[in-house]
Amino acid sequence: MQRRDFLGFSIAAGFSMAGLAGCSKSGPLVFGVHPWIGYEPLYLAKEFGWLPTSVALSSGSTSGDSMAGLLSGELGGAALTLDETIRVWSLGTELVVVAVADVSAGADVLVVRPHIAELAALRNQRVAVELNGVSAILLLKILEVAGLGRGDIVTVDLPVSQHAEAWARGEIDASVCYEPTASALQREGGVRLFDSSDIPETIFDVLVVTRETANRNPGAVRDLVAAHFTGLRHLVRSMHDAVYRVASRQGIEPVNVRKALATVMLPDLAANQRYLAASGRVEAMARSLSRLMLSEGMISSDPGFKRLCDPAFLPRSVP
Repeated sequence: MQRRDFLGFSIAAGFSMAGLAGCSKSGPLVFGVHPWIGYEPLYLAKEFGWLPTSVALSSGSTSGDSMAGLLSGELGGAALTLDETIRVWSLGTELVVVAVADVSAGADVLVVRPHIAELAALRNQRVAVELNGVSAILLLKILEVAGLGRGDIVTVDLPVSQHAEAWARGEIDASVCYEPTASALQREGGVRLFDSSDIPETIFDVLVVTRETANRNPGAVRDLVAAHFTGLRHLVRSMHDAVYRVASRQGIEPVNVRKALATVMLPDLAANQRYLAASGRVEAMARSLSRLMLSEGMISSDPGFKRLCDPAFLPRSVP
């Protein structure tokens, strides 16, 4: 289970548009999305009728569904983490980041046994991590901060949904995870030693479209991005209403929605303009992640992008 399965749930939101072509001038931009707090503005835009007919949401249960759709050409865009964007690009589908949906600020966590008092003490310990997900990026950053290499720990490649069971059986000493697993491990005596707030502006969720879509249907891309910011405005200004709408759609308690919101930053239009600039943080982090992922064997080839972000699709203002 990947982190972007919102709070560990993979409930489809009912906007499946199966069978639609990815994008054309005559048809809508089919955009892949799955349950995650940072993508809720798009769900809200759909619910309130703020999503133009030029865009059709295709709801999957995981980011893997969106990545597969981009690679097959069934989707014209999708909501992904930055490392997932790099993975898709490295497999041959050129993507463009058109907006930053959220920045992890505590959503990704390292939980350890009490005897591990500092990061350096991870040496020779069994660390559970989902290597094909964003958790692997956090682990690499943790090792970098700790001055350790991959060979200094015992890596246990395990879906995050199985970490609690492995912890209970005494099979792991640490877990790179997210909610609700992090809280479950803490209830069993685990200690939160590190999280994404310790490495700010490193883990991004972004809205991407294929280069072909950006070139052939730029109006639909602008409509998509505008709808995201309209939904974000409602989430921020009418949070009480938005929280209950999200909770109802996901079948979870409102308190869990609020917990999720507390672990991410939702960039506004001005922040997006800074992030997507040629010299902005997303471009810099993408290049850094690409080098790291290539050196660690997480991708087989260098994506070789010269420019990943395009702020031209951002609206001039949010009404």
